[in-house]
Amino acid sequence: MLLRLAYLTITNAFVALRLLPMSDRDKDAEILALRHQVMVLERQLGADVRVRSAPEDRFFLAALLTSLPRAALRRLRLVVCPDTILRWHRVYVKQQHAQTCRPKRSGRPPTVRSIRMRILRLVRENPSWGYRRVHGELTTLGLKVAPSTVWEILQQEGVDPAPERASTTWADFLRSQADALLACDFIETVTLNGQRHYILAVIEHATRRIRVLGTTAHPTAAWVIQVMRNLVMDLEDAGCRARFLIRDRDGKFPALMDEILAEAGIHTVLTGIRMLRMNSIMERWVQTCRRKLLDRCLLWNEHHLRHALVEYEKFYNEHRAHQALDQATPLRTVPDPIPKPARIIDLNIHRHDRLGGILHEYTHAA
Repeated sequence: MLLRLAYLTITNAFVALRLLPMSDRDKDAEILALRHQVMVLERQLGADVRVRSAPEDRFFLAALLTSLPRAALRRLRLVVCPDTILRWHRVYVKQQHAQTCRPKRSGRPPTVRSIRMRILRLVRENPSWGYRRVHGELTTLGLKVAPSTVWEILQQEGVDPAPERASTTWADFLRSQADALLACDFIETVTLNGQRHYILAVIEHATRRIRVLGTTAHPTAAWVIQVMRNLVMDLEDAGCRARFLIRDRDGKFPALMDEILAEAGIHTVLTGIRMLRMNSIMERWVQTCRRKLLDRCLLWNEHHLRHALVEYEKFYNEHRAHQALDQATPLRTVPDPIPKPARIIDLNIHRHDRLGGILHEYTHAA
């Protein structure tokens, strides 16, 4: 509006300069012509049609005609009523007065962003805390914030009340107990000789280390119990302090297996019926093993299957990078970073094939 108003002022100033050398006769003739044009417009538009004008046009017209007396205004031929022009002037003066008397800041000052982030952090790290408990912790830290401010921030961020946030989900339980969790499952596959084999594997949630316990064509109770005893001894030798073992309700797991694990301090946790997400990490490894090994390798017999599983176990634990471990391996074999060269050079990388090229490992050549 201000730019448009300045433009109107400058253009009309030049028009006023153009009127100075004109005689009174010429000015009267121009006034009569303009009045006649206004009369023609009024006759064509009618009395009921309202002429729409921009705010800057109203201001400029009101500024020109306010100095004239009311009687002179009534004699003028205008597209609007004289009272309308006076009302425009009153509205403009009222707006200017309101802007001058407006307070610099109204209401409560905004909350500092750092305090807002701390409130959200406390709620995220302590799901059972309500806004009163969060306000108390902020007071302990020396931060002066009203309890209602904490409540408003939680409402704006869409944070549910404490009773609805305090419930522990299965995913939260797995993350909090990852260091003490194991998971096991059977994998079924068929070799080229037509024999069906069952693979039993165990994975550690914290390190993602996989242990292929064995494979057999007849997963009897005696075989499963012996395999679990071997697992308990391996865990003791490795210093793994597992406390829970997650498994499904497969009939191939005998009841004596849970007793053997309980004697070693490992409690068995059964998943729900057809709820694969309760054993998601193990199910993910099963899919990876099928896609990267079993579906790409022609396994002749049980001996060949065991050899392939040993090679894949070494590859998975010692070389394959994992996103959950920041691209490290389950055994934390992270190579030393190569110093950044001063110029771009070709790196000599050696490829090592496993299982005839099914698996590839890349290392720096000596």
